Amino acid sequence: MAQYIIFYIGGKPPESPEAGARHREKWKAWIDGLGDAVVNPGTPLGKSKTITPDGVSDGDGSKPLTGYAIVKADSMDAAIEIAQGDPFLAMGTLEVAEIKEM
Repeated sequence: MAQYIIFYIGGKPPESPEAGARHREKWKAWIDGLGDAVVNPGTPLGKSKTITPDGVSDGDGSKPLTGYAIVKADSMDAAIEIAQGDPFLAMGTLEVAEIKEM
């Protein structure tokens, strides 16, 4: 079974502490429902830096990478189906990629 990374892109913070608590409960229920498919349930990321041969600058704010999760799935379609249940979609977008072995 392949592993897939779900990238969390952008997202707006909850409007209140209560809304944040409701979102966390939805996210926890989603993660719990995935069972053994979860490899990493989610890791938030801080502000990024872009590194090029010319130097270092602030990350591209147009599509900030704000976190990731890793799941096991039989196919890209199955990983997409898992991602479509992620409550983060109410506040941001997701991108899914297969993690390739080196």
